[in-house]
Amino acid sequence: MDEQLPDRSTADGRTPDSIAREPGTPAPPPADPDTKDWTWVLDRPCPECGFVAADVAVTAIAPALLASAARWRAALARSDVRVRPAPGTWSVLEYACHVRDVHRIFGGRLALILDEDDPAFANWDQDAAAVSGRYDAQDPAVVAEALVAAAEATAARFAAVKADQWDRRGRRSNGSVFTARTLGQYYLHDVAHHTHDVGA
Repeated sequence: MDEQLPDRSTADGRTPDSIAREPGTPAPPPADPDTKDWTWVLDRPCPECGFVAADVAVTAIAPALLASAARWRAALARSDVRVRPAPGTWSVLEYACHVRDVHRIFGGRLALILDEDDPAFANWDQDAAAVSGRYDAQDPAVVAEALVAAAEATAARFAAVKADQWDRRGRRSNGSVFTARTLGQYYLHDVAHHTHDVGA
């Protein structure tokens, strides 16, 4: 739902080529790309998942991230975690890998907003990341631990934002401007929407 990972590392620091997978298991076709600009969720409710960004207080961001992480841990224990519901739709595992990386990306973006004046965020191609990172081949248990750790780290960053920092700004590569506040709301929608996608 956003726009290159800083590197090709996976949840446990290995490169995709070193991930253990079943011999002869081919990579699935890429999922259907998400080409929407989702920044509109800051202005109106999401009709798919029901998320209302305007209703999210800044003090609610961190607790919501932690609650969501627990739901993802449970989802990753499902027996059908690798099954795609349709050829062009990610499996629970693939969605979870994406959410893990979303936590990392937005933690980094918040840090930039707090540390720099009007920083530009590096572009992130989420669809390319899924392919290069072989999301489909990762270990669900490892992904669960990494997702929870990433959520906890970024939740702690949001919980530590001071009252006079919420209006600090940063820019995405397409020109979209976020404050620390709207970045948190936008990010939380991404996580909540994918939780809805997998029924977690």
